[in-house]
Amino acid sequence: MSWFGAYSSTDAIWLGVGFAGQLAFTSRFLVQWVASERRRDSVVPIAFWWFSLAGGLTLLSYAIHKKDPVIVVGQAVGVLIYTRNLYLIAQARRDRRSNPSPSSSAASDPSRSAGGVRAHAAEPPPVPNAPLVESPRPVDRAA
Repeated sequence: MSWFGAYSSTDAIWLGVGFAGQLAFTSRFLVQWVASERRRDSVVPIAFWWFSLAGGLTLLSYAIHKKDPVIVVGQAVGVLIYTRNLYLIAQARRDRRSNPSPSSSAASDPSRSAGGVRAHAAEPPPVPNAPLVESPRPVDRAA
């Protein structure tokens, strides 16, 4: 198995770790794509961030084992970003639970995805007690 750079069973295990990390990291795009297709809008579900974190941590451990500073730095920065996004999502959920209002509910706010995250990062958070504005383009839910 020297073509993949594995000359021992330990090398083969680490290759498996690297490929598993890459699979988890790639899966995040599939999750995001499916969620967006279902919604017919670009959304970033929470699962995207969990797959990002799992893949990033796995690839980070692989890069550390391989002593590849380029991949270590890239994955370490990514892991910080994914962790921060998951923290912000959890914090927003806690805030909504402690301060419930009709406009903060995911069911009443069309800008929220199924996972409770704003559909687009550029959208401002909903204004409490503000009237909901209907979307200018209808969404065909039957498709």
